[in-house]
Amino acid sequence: MSRQASPNSKGGKSVKEEKTALEKHVAFFDRNGDGVVYPWETYQGFRALGTGRIVSAFVGIFINLGLSRKTRPGKEFSPLFPIEVKNSRFGIHGSDTDVYDKDGRFVESKFEEIFKKHAHTHKDALTSKEIQNLLKTNREPNDYRGWLSAFLEWKILHDLGKDKNGLLTKDTVRGVYDGSLFKQLEEQRSSSSSSSRRKKHKPP
Repeated sequence: MSRQASPNSKGGKSVKEEKTALEKHVAFFDRNGDGVVYPWETYQGFRALGTGRIVSAFVGIFINLGLSRKTRPGKEFSPLFPIEVKNSRFGIHGSDTDVYDKDGRFVESKFEEIFKKHAHTHKDALTSKEIQNLLKTNREPNDYRGWLSAFLEWKILHDLGKDKNGLLTKDTVRGVYDGSLFKQLEEQRSSSSSSSRRKKHKPP
């Protein structure tokens, strides 16, 4: 799901390689920015997006249980189930769209392929039924974990990102791959909550 940043020489300076799209996606859930995502941070991230407590708790456990060992190669088991952002590429699951390559980089052609193959009602948006067809098309034989992972990802994405007509637009889907959508949703929710609090406390 991501590749480790390594020092490169640029203009005589040693700089870190820019995060891949997948690393940016995962980094949203690294709430304290230490490069490691714990289950409670995954929970906090989904809550910040507006997901309910029960779903956030389930997803937090499911994701960290499934990815912790994969993203910590060569390290001992940790009962805290941490996910290392820099190694997130190792957690890429099957039965997926292949929009991330093996290093966690965004593949434009694969992204465009989603809409060419499945967006029949609207050119630049997916309906709920079209998402179901996409999931069925991408299923690999006996890859039950991949099926479930893909279903949860698209189900949550549709619930959080659909527009007033129930459509998942191309821009919204693009934003989830690099995590930019997460930041937008969190800011919108935070702004909405602040506005509600001001109205409640406004004197009559």
